[in-house]
Amino acid sequence: MVRAAPWFMAALRAVRDQGLASWCIGAGAVRNLVWDHLHGHAVPSPLVDVDVAYFDGDDLRPESERAIEARLRAAHPSLPWEVINQAAVHCWFEAHFGHAVEPLRSLDEAIASWPEYATSVGVWIDDQDRLHVIAPHGLDDLFSMTVRRNPIRGSVETYRQRCAAKRYAERWPRVRVVAC
Repeated sequence: MVRAAPWFMAALRAVRDQGLASWCIGAGAVRNLVWDHLHGHAVPSPLVDVDVAYFDGDDLRPESERAIEARLRAAHPSLPWEVINQAAVHCWFEAHFGHAVEPLRSLDEAIASWPEYATSVGVWIDDQDRLHVIAPHGLDDLFSMTVRRNPIRGSVETYRQRCAAKRYAERWPRVRVVAC
């Protein structure tokens, strides 16, 4: 699916060209790609953002994220890039979500904490154009089109708000949302 999506491959190569040590494109970009394919959608669902997650514990400055985002926008202005250094999430999480979190130790640990298991997936490409998948909770929920709350970080209320805002079943009728 990834190789069959020219926009996704171009996005992966653009991020790879940033020279980040530990990175992926994940969350909604991967979910939309898979669920659109499984639903037979000929046109990709619109993306709110292309989530680029990376891990750099030596540089937690928001300006660094913005600089990467600016370079990606210059390379592919049609894509809605959002770049987040997962090593810095603890610096702003409480102000945004209302509770503090511990610093993360790796990109894998960060992805494992994302709000739903189906979106706790990242894809990256190496210098030989080999694809790699990071899926700490596996791929079952993604491919069975199941939305299930990941209790590691997200509250029940946040999960409910996300499900309402994302309109999963409206966008992909075969999706099953697990209530909590």
